Amino acid sequence: MGYRVLFAEDEPGLRNITAAFLRRRGITVDAVCDGEEAEWAIMGNHYDAVILDIMMPKKDGLTVCRFLRERYDVPVIFLTALDREETIVEGYEIGADEYITKPFSNEILLAKINALINRYRGLVVRNGITQIGELSIEPARRRVLVKQTAVTLSPKEYDLLLLLVEHRNQILTRTQILDLVWGADYEGYERTVDNHIKKLRAALGDAGEHIATAMKAGYYWKE
Repeated sequence: MGYRVLFAEDEPGLRNITAAFLRRRGITVDAVCDGEEAEWAIMGNHYDAVILDIMMPKKDGLTVCRFLRERYDVPVIFLTALDREETIVEGYEIGADEYITKPFSNEILLAKINALINRYRGLVVRNGITQIGELSIEPARRRVLVKQTAVTLSPKEYDLLLLLVEHRNQILTRTQILDLVWGADYEGYERTVDNHIKKLRAALGDAGEHIATAMKAGYYWKE
């Protein structure tokens, strides 16, 4: 997936189990134990989604959400054992996107993370198919269509396309692309990325024009 999320939860067991689950699903997780740490993490990193427990030491989740909303536009999910209506209403009023009451299913949390990130990025997902403009991506079959015509891509070209679409309008450096597509242990050259970008553009035809080059920086998917 290539997502990075912040997970703020003061209960060690829940924090460790949930973070491990998300990491197994390909998500990078920064796990912190209190609201103060969460604010420091927010200031120093870019996140695709933020998951906040409400009852945390030092600063609670509502305070952190207010702090976040003053600076960034990112999906926020509250985890809470509190099911009081006034607490839920306050959370939505200050900018929460979703509420999940403890105990919860990690699979449901993952589904909500994916749905919110896609919604924020303007992707349309129906019946498991991601639609962006004339491009359709079917992850279950690793199939790509442009204007309803199937496109033949190598496994790495497909993974590269999915990464760019998931991070649309966000510049990814060659090093980031190598780490996320080829893996952090890859020992090849950055030129590998350039070669695959060239082939991917050609395979996508007119849709390949959405893959933009940021001079001396990297690549991104532009609308």
